[in-house]
Amino acid sequence: MALTFEIVVEGTAGAIAAERTGAHRVELVSSLVDGGLTPSLGMVRTTLDAVSRIQVYPIIRPRGGDFVYDEHEVAAMERDILAFAEEGVPGVVLGALTPMGAVDRSVMERLLAAAEGLAVTFHRAFDVAADPRAALDDLITLGVDRVLTSGQEATAAQGSALLGELVRRAEGRITVMPGGGIRPDNAAGLVIATGATELHFSGQATVPAPAGHRNPRVRMGAATVPPEDRRRVTSAEHIVQIMIAARDGARQREAVSGTGS
Repeated sequence: MALTFEIVVEGTAGAIAAERTGAHRVELVSSLVDGGLTPSLGMVRTTLDAVSRIQVYPIIRPRGGDFVYDEHEVAAMERDILAFAEEGVPGVVLGALTPMGAVDRSVMERLLAAAEGLAVTFHRAFDVAADPRAALDDLITLGVDRVLTSGQEATAAQGSALLGELVRRAEGRITVMPGGGIRPDNAAGLVIATGATELHFSGQATVPAPAGHRNPRVRMGAATVPPEDRRRVTSAEHIVQIMIAARDGARQREAVSGTGS
């Protein structure tokens, strides 16, 4: 079975790079260091104008941190979904949990109503849900199209056992899309171990920033953020390397399945 590749990008240049590799979809975010926050309307418009083949799914996440949202945040999320839908996005990425770590069905119903007609991915809020199996069942009954998850571990490779279980539990009713720390050296093994048909990764590289001057005494972000003389960018080369490895894993999986049939 053919694999589907989703690339998480922070801007239009990343979406263009992903499209050139033949990737199928981008998750468009701002502030990837926070796990991805809602991009601006201007960024969504500009990205849609710049690509023609790849699907653009903006994330709907008003802030970093936990996934328990108050009334004002939910209202903002609804409005962002409606605004992005008007621009013509084919899908959105969202999620909400209760304080006890269950899928917040009431909030999700509101967000799904706003996203009517769009494909919906439940993001990695899933990875801090108290019961991943119950959460998956809730998402299926809500009608969510896919869930992005690392298998509740730091990386998808470490969470491959749970990911494989979730793929089997889903039985095609929802797509379980592994994401988190996927690299050329683990992509094939992940595909073989999980049976997943979609993968999510960034393929980023660190490059020098174009600014010729910076003040070494000042940093605009925390220590986890690259300093102003460096940038994290989407690397087409890295994307292609991961795609090649993943497809090799899919071929190996099919060969083993064919042998056993």
